[in-house]
Amino acid sequence: MTDPNYSLFIGAYDDETAAQEDFATVKALDDVSVVAAIVLSRDEEGKVSAKEHGGKVVGKGTGIGAVAGLVVGLFAPPLLLSGAVGAGIGAAVAGIVKHHEQKKIGVDAKEWLPAGSSAIVAVIDDKYLDRIDAAVEKSTKKTNKAIDKGDFDAVVKEVEKGDEKIAEAIAS
Repeated sequence: MTDPNYSLFIGAYDDETAAQEDFATVKALDDVSVVAAIVLSRDEEGKVSAKEHGGKVVGKGTGIGAVAGLVVGLFAPPLLLSGAVGAGIGAAVAGIVKHHEQKKIGVDAKEWLPAGSSAIVAVIDDKYLDRIDAAVEKSTKKTNKAIDKGDFDAVVKEVEKGDEKIAEAIAS
């Protein structure tokens, strides 16, 4: 059996309620198609918060810190340092940001998560892109970007190192 190919999927919303409704549909999909997913919201002042999460990331018992760290780390690592979890959470975030800068994974957060908006950000198995696309019917725009297996594994490794600190920072 071959390793799955992953994509970073983003559905953008002007309305947080619509994002939450579509996210409920995404959560209802089987665990095979959705590796990890989260709703990110950015308030009018630019602060980013993780509203919900779902999917499996790196094993049983993985909390919102790991899910948020993974999807935010792939989506836009600078959010880990700026609004999503605050500065000073250690080597895990630095490792994600460094890997992002070297590999150019992720997308432009300002385009996909401007102030006053929300987004569903998900890591999915490429075979199931159509399921996710259909599930986020209320989004104002959508995109997906292939994730190199090495990039995915590197971000997961960094998230595993800093899961507890990332979870604490998101909660604060």
